[in-house]
Amino acid sequence: MLKTSDFYYELPENLIAQTPIEPRSASRMMVLSRESGQIEHRRFYELHEYLRPGDCLVINDTRVLPARLYGLREDTGAVVEFLLLKQRGEKVWECLAGPGKKAKPGGHFRFSDRLTAVVTDVLEDGNRILQFHCEGSFFERLDEVGQMPLPPYIKEKLEDRERYQTVYSKVPGSAAAPTAGLHFTPELLASLEEAGIKIARITLHVGLGTFRPVKTETITEHKMHTEHFRISEEAAALINQTKATGGRVICVGTTSCRTVESAAAKYGGICACEGDTDIFIYPGFEFRCMDGLITNFHLPESTLIMLVSAFAGYENTMHAYQIAVQEKYRFFSFGDAMLIV
Repeated sequence: MLKTSDFYYELPENLIAQTPIEPRSASRMMVLSRESGQIEHRRFYELHEYLRPGDCLVINDTRVLPARLYGLREDTGAVVEFLLLKQRGEKVWECLAGPGKKAKPGGHFRFSDRLTAVVTDVLEDGNRILQFHCEGSFFERLDEVGQMPLPPYIKEKLEDRERYQTVYSKVPGSAAAPTAGLHFTPELLASLEEAGIKIARITLHVGLGTFRPVKTETITEHKMHTEHFRISEEAAALINQTKATGGRVICVGTTSCRTVESAAAKYGGICACEGDTDIFIYPGFEFRCMDGLITNFHLPESTLIMLVSAFAGYENTMHAYQIAVQEKYRFFSFGDAMLIV
């Protein structure tokens, strides 16, 4: 039985990428063979050399919300920071609040002249439910006052908000970026399609739980967070066509992996569907859909490094991370990529 501590590795702080690389596709790419464990060191713009006509890239078109808000409590003038986590209804959101003691039920908050909210409930885990009030589109008001919720390990200010979005982001709803997709440029995507690579667009809204380290001693005791996903008829058809014709389904990011494997586990195959998933993928998991994975380098003891280990093999994965540290790869959200095939 694997323990959480088995997924720990030493990471020098200077290897945590603080800013995105320019251009996006110039990042380094470690290529790891699942079968042999062999490692190559390449650049992301060389991705086409590892793909074949008839393969299908599954990309997550979620868009990160400027989900960090600072509200003024109307009766006391106290400032409270809210972080939107999950939409619960029409202009109703589950949020993290700090300091929480100043965001009790019934508290009214003003974020701008055009956006206010009231705390309607406090959940068992301390998260708040906020009912927002505004004229017109909530997402337009949010764009006016919200800040990008960068992970806590990024200390540098982000000059361009779009650099924490994929170039194909479309559906607002995430509290964090599906970071494996940050390496793609429109030109690279176009060249891959011209080479006969299919692109299937799915949606999974990334929650902050994706970054949380596992706190239980054994991984099976960990309670997985839930995230909302959607697979369209068009995406399902592309993925099924790829499988039927002998192509490979290569997921861009752990979020795309969680989406297709959730659908395959629930329905026995890929079909148009929508719902919430709390799938936990760790060594021993049987993959039903994914044949390859593009991902970044993840936090020690996180569910993400466990997912990678399930696909690439535990020994292969931990060895690859050791090599990545030695070779000074850039880690985490704005870091380098890994291709596992």
